[in-house]
Amino acid sequence: MKNVFKVSLLAAAVAFTFGCEDKESVAPAQENAVEATEVAAFESDAYKAAYAIGASFSTQIKAGVDKQAEFGLETLDTEAIIAGVTDTLRGNSKLTDEEVVETVNAYGVQVQAAAEKKMKEEAVKTAEEAKLFLAENAKVEGVTVTDSGLQYSVITAAEGPKPAAEDTVTVHYVGTLVDGTEFDSSISRGEPAKFPLNRVIPGWTEGVQLMSVGEKYKFVIPAELAYGAQGAGSIPPGATLIFEVELLDITAAEAAVSPE
Repeated sequence: MKNVFKVSLLAAAVAFTFGCEDKESVAPAQENAVEATEVAAFESDAYKAAYAIGASFSTQIKAGVDKQAEFGLETLDTEAIIAGVTDTLRGNSKLTDEEVVETVNAYGVQVQAAAEKKMKEEAVKTAEEAKLFLAENAKVEGVTVTDSGLQYSVITAAEGPKPAAEDTVTVHYVGTLVDGTEFDSSISRGEPAKFPLNRVIPGWTEGVQLMSVGEKYKFVIPAELAYGAQGAGSIPPGATLIFEVELLDITAAEAAVSPE
């Protein structure tokens, strides 16, 4: 880590890995700030800007400090943080630049180790829950389990050609986690998705090839046929995914290639 402004280093440490400017963490504090400014009077725009910088920085620090408890780390002393900020701004820091860098680096290692431990624990828990869910879902009437472990059921049946892996398909779909949390939906976006079938997760490539235009299927896709142990975006590591997919159109691979 480079020797940079001490306060920035501290902010980076307490916000390590997970970040503290996500909407869930920042939004409540921003709402409180709006309420406060309705009754506050500032002597100048420059004073107000300086105050806002301090408030923004404090919001980030508080969110990062609160996060440490989730990792099982000792909660950082807020008064010590305030002292470090004020002392440094006044030129009276009790630590040298080198000591700040060394201390923050060491703390960052602790946070990273705690975060990785928590992620591993959550991955184990998710895998166990997924195993139970898949076992129970496989018993549901109408559910078919393929050799790969993909589970599917037919919601709406139709007759007609089925796509090959190299074809491009147009679909409407809704994707949820096993707890019902929706993470993606072409319906919510208001337009269908179109993509080559061999460029998506394996569960989709296999499952959609079973469908004819006009059919709607429910797929339950194990993590190994989805995003695996790494997860993706809002999809946690090891997550089993549930999709309801309606096949709207098929464009054969040769037809999708431009005559040029």
